[in-house]
Amino acid sequence: MLHETDKTMQNTATRIPPQVKLQDFQRDGYICVDPLLSGPQMVELNGEIARFIRDVVPTMPETQVYFEDKSDNTSLKQLQRMFEHDAHFNDLMLNGVVRDIAREILQDEVVPVNMQYFNKPAGIGQATPPHQDGYYFHLTPCEAVTGWLALEDVDHENGCIHYVRGSHKHDEFRPHGQTGVLGFSQGMTDFGTADDQENTVAFPGQAGTFLMHHAKTIHWAGANRSATRSRRALGFIYYAKSAKLDIAKREAYQRTLDVQLKQNNKI
Repeated sequence: MLHETDKTMQNTATRIPPQVKLQDFQRDGYICVDPLLSGPQMVELNGEIARFIRDVVPTMPETQVYFEDKSDNTSLKQLQRMFEHDAHFNDLMLNGVVRDIAREILQDEVVPVNMQYFNKPAGIGQATPPHQDGYYFHLTPCEAVTGWLALEDVDHENGCIHYVRGSHKHDEFRPHGQTGVLGFSQGMTDFGTADDQENTVAFPGQAGTFLMHHAKTIHWAGANRSATRSRRALGFIYYAKSAKLDIAKREAYQRTLDVQLKQNNKI
C-alpha cells in the first residue's frame, strides 16, 4: 500500500524534467535544468514580477523588502516570502513544477518556506559570499533545498552561481561569520581550500535556467560587473517534511538580522 507521500510523488513524476536525476543530486549536491521555462513562459513570469513589484511590494512589511539604499526605490535588492502576498506566486510555490522537483530529489514530502526575489543591479550588485544555506535554517536533520530560477541571461560578468561539487556530503557545517552583504549576512570564513577550488563549478545560463541545491552545498556568486545589465532571479526554499525546525533559534537569528538591516538603512 502506498503512503500519501509516495502517491504524491508518483502523480507528479511526469512533470519532472528529464535532466533532474536523483543520482546526480546525491553525488554533486545540485542539479541544473537549462531551461526549465520557455521563452514565452519567462515573458509571462517577468510580467507578473513587474506587477508584484509595482502593486504588492508597497504593502509588504519592511522586514521583507531589502534595498541597497532605502532612500532609492530603484535599488530594490531582495524580497522575502512573496508567495504569502499574492495568489499567482502562491500557486507557483505550492503547485508548480519546482515543488515537484524538490520532492523528487529530497525523496520526501516538502514544506514550502520562502520565495525570494534577488536583484544584482548593474554596476553595484555585490558578490554573494560563499555560504551554506542550512547554516541559518536551523533544521535537524538538515534536509532542505533551494531552487534558483534565472529571470534573465546570467554569466560571469553579471554574477552567475558557482557550486562546490560534493560539499553537501560533510556532516558538519563549515565556519561562518558576518559578511555585511545585504541578504547574505553569514558567509564562510575558511573558503578557498584546495578542495573548494578544485571542485568549484560555474553555472552561466539563459533566462529560464533553473538550479536546485542541497542546504549543505557550498555556493557563491560574483558581483555584477556589467554597466548595463542587472542579474535578477527567483528563489524557492523547501524543507523536507521530516526535518525539524528549532523555532527559538530561528526567531532569535531573524530578530538580530532585522536589527542589523534597520541600522544599516537596508529595510
